Amino acid sequence: MIEPLKPKVLAVRLIPNVAPDLAEKLGLTGYQRSIGMITADIDDSTYVALDEATKKAEVEVVYAKSFYCGAARASGPLSGEIIGILAGPSPAEVRAGVDACIDHLENECFFYTCDGGKTAWFPHTVSRTGSYLSKLAGIEEGQALSYLIAPPIEAMYGLDAALKAAEVTMKAFYGPPTETNFGGGLLTGSQSACKSACEAFQRAVIDVCENGLKF
Repeated sequence: MIEPLKPKVLAVRLIPNVAPDLAEKLGLTGYQRSIGMITADIDDSTYVALDEATKKAEVEVVYAKSFYCGAARASGPLSGEIIGILAGPSPAEVRAGVDACIDHLENECFFYTCDGGKTAWFPHTVSRTGSYLSKLAGIEEGQALSYLIAPPIEAMYGLDAALKAAEVTMKAFYGPPTETNFGGGLLTGSQSACKSACEAFQRAVIDVCENGLKF
């Protein structure tokens, strides 16, 4: 049975007026005076949620990075698997962005499993990209995207299945191992095509999960 693996937000902090030296290192523009920081225990869900924030508030993702080996080997109880930083012109805008990010994490973008969490995959359709994922994929804002992540062999097998199942184009390839020892890619096309690609990816991942030694 397929079950969702929902991400958990671990820590959130708002800095209303960023120190100049830190602002410089983060590459903030002159109008970006406030930042919001978030850590969570699932990285890819958070990348999607950070992108959602750019559609709901006047914010930009200025820093987002996964941690090596993932949440199971986190450096502290509030570290998790990723840190994301949103920047905006005011504390109110940044707070709105962080709230949108948290809401999306809690209600929309989940990993899935069919074996109690031993194998996890992310077959997520983004119906309309914001500024962050658009930049990562090299596409215009507002396009649909298949965000596909799985363990190494499942990811490669699944990407092939996704590309053959729908009229989609791979815009980013995450060859295994990533920082968290997964793999995957970003595929673009129509919303229906991206959804079909996600479904094909999931079927392929489950096939490997259930029949790993069968050619």
